[in-house]
Amino acid sequence: MSKANDKLDALKDKAAGKAKETIGKMTHDDSKELEGKTRKEKGKLKDKAADVKDKAAKKINKHVDDKDNI
Repeated sequence: MSKANDKLDALKDKAAGKAKETIGKMTHDDSKELEGKTRKEKGKLKDKAADVKDKAAKKINKHVDDKDNI
């Protein structure tokens, strides 16, 4: 999966989570509110994972490129 796809997937989870959280608050449904908060946090974690994955790929590519130039 590309970084853009990873980021989009994270954004979808954050948006859906926020919506569920808001609906839960409006309807006083604690379970739905918690489900929304959980999904929103899942999206945040996916977002951070995409960043880590991208940084790791850049470092590995740089390392391999440096070895090729020897």
